[in-house]
Amino acid sequence: MTGLDSATTPAGAAVRGATARDARARPRATLALTSAATAVTLMTYTAPMVTLPDTAAALHTPLSGQAWLLNGTPLGLAALLLVAGSLADDYGRRRIFLGGTLALGLTTALGALTTSTWQFTLARIAQGAASAAILASSLGLLVAAFPAPRGRLHATGVWGAFVSGGIAVGPLIAGALPTWRVAYGVLGAAALVVAALGTRALTESRAPRGGRPDVLGALTFGLALVALVAALTLGRDGWLRAPVGLLFAAAVVLMALFVAVERRTGTPMIDLGLLRHTPFLASATGGLFTGLAVIAPFSFLPALIQQTLRLSPVDTAWLLLLWSGLSFTVALQVKHLAGRIAPRTQLAVGFALHAVGVLTMLGAIGSGSWTRLLPGLIVGGVGSGLLNGALPLLAVDSVPRERAAMGSGAQQTFRYIGSSAGVALTIALATSSGNLAHGANIALLVSAGLAAVGAVSVVVLRER
Repeated sequence: MTGLDSATTPAGAAVRGATARDARARPRATLALTSAATAVTLMTYTAPMVTLPDTAAALHTPLSGQAWLLNGTPLGLAALLLVAGSLADDYGRRRIFLGGTLALGLTTALGALTTSTWQFTLARIAQGAASAAILASSLGLLVAAFPAPRGRLHATGVWGAFVSGGIAVGPLIAGALPTWRVAYGVLGAAALVVAALGTRALTESRAPRGGRPDVLGALTFGLALVALVAALTLGRDGWLRAPVGLLFAAAVVLMALFVAVERRTGTPMIDLGLLRHTPFLASATGGLFTGLAVIAPFSFLPALIQQTLRLSPVDTAWLLLLWSGLSFTVALQVKHLAGRIAPRTQLAVGFALHAVGVLTMLGAIGSGSWTRLLPGLIVGGVGSGLLNGALPLLAVDSVPRERAAMGSGAQQTFRYIGSSAGVALTIALATSSGNLAHGANIALLVSAGLAAVGAVSVVVLRER
């Protein structure tokens, strides 16, 4: 389905009805609440960046199990983002958004009460599932509240900036509070406040296609991603082990089943025809390599800094604020590039700057001086801001308007698949030699290489 022919379909009629409802939407309130919820989501996501050593010590988690402490949330996100996006478009973006914020508040608070690695990991997976509902429905709500291209450009730019803002503030809050348990309690309370405010301020929007929910598609896709992420995480302790091979095989079989289901159902979770649409492929590729090359190494970098440079969690958070704060500032200004630089070009530049940034950080982990990290954090922060500013707009512009939440969910699914794979890879590389400084250099080189591949990929995907 394209944006032109959708007007003549039942879905197109639904869009006209949705547009009439959207006229009553409160755009500023919608932007404020979706941005706030997104920031809280990313704060929860990034909290383990600086609390990982203390959390692992409190839960008696061995080094081999620390990847699970980081990968729990990406696992829930990757498995349910696409599902949440489709449900939001069909059954109500406000409904999915409010359910997600409520669930995030409750599961984050429960995470503060866990006493073992497996309990904490399950809580983090549940947080990821709740976060998927928030992130996928947020852009759908914004597209409904800002139907004009200029307004949509402004709204997605602000939303993308709050992705960076959440990344910036999360480690600071987690590091500044007395314990990691208190940090999770505070973040859980913040999510509940947003949920309460949203019940009065948000207007419902949907674009129902009719037909039955794609339950089988959701089940096969979610299980495929769970198997894939589990294999990538377990592979850190040996890629040739039987459980890893079985999980990879299960992921392949389940993904094949998912494709078969989507071809047959009348209301597919994702229109497979979009895979022939260059902007959609560029959006997915940009998300995948952002997760692999950017999110993953910077998720484990704070733990490396604390262990090698002996900085406290608070000092580490302030140091990383240089990177994430610049990312927030740049993402907020990206809207001024509209019409001058295509989003895919902006992605390529962002990936290139990230590659340059991490290359300047080579040797910094073993230097004994945190100042050696500063040039790389500055350059990488600008690159990250360009990525976070371009990705949301590309996600919603690469699909028909009535499928905005699905487009957001699809892109972010690839983003957090990349993050999960990248975290497992980063930890494996950083700890492989027994020398964290040497291992960190290898991980940074791989990050730069992946960013370069990402830059080339989005440039090659030119409009047909």
